[in-house]
Amino acid sequence: MINKQKPPATVQKYIARQDRKTQAILKKLRATVLRSAPDAEERISYQMPAYFMKGVLVYFAAWEKHIGLYPGVQAIEEFAADLTTYVHAKGSIQFPLDRPIPYGLVTRIVKYRVTQKCAGTSATMSKGKRATARAPRAARNSSGKSEKKSTARRA
Repeated sequence: MINKQKPPATVQKYIARQDRKTQAILKKLRATVLRSAPDAEERISYQMPAYFMKGVLVYFAAWEKHIGLYPGVQAIEEFAADLTTYVHAKGSIQFPLDRPIPYGLVTRIVKYRVTQKCAGTSATMSKGKRATARAPRAARNSSGKSEKKSTARRA
């Protein structure tokens, strides 16, 4: 069945759509993220609560049996040892609803993401690609693109 409900306009409205047990978890998760990143901008992105500070810090979402936290690839790599008891993938973590949510771990992950953003070293959130540096100005042509040296042999 396709959900034809209009996407929520605010994080509060997103949380209000969930059952009471999940609402309580999401309210505490939201407070944890905002306490860990007080300068973050909160909004809905991709129909999920999202927190931005010089780009995306984290997303989270409620699912039928878990809460998904989406902090990006580098955060997953950094906290891999702490995530061994949770289903996780390239940029996501699943916290089962039938187990306590590790709010302390969420705090550490969000603070790590804030540190990344402030240092300007974060990976991009989309497709797990890492940010790449531009070529030095002297190596760019007049259009601003990097020039590559040809390795073809001249006749």
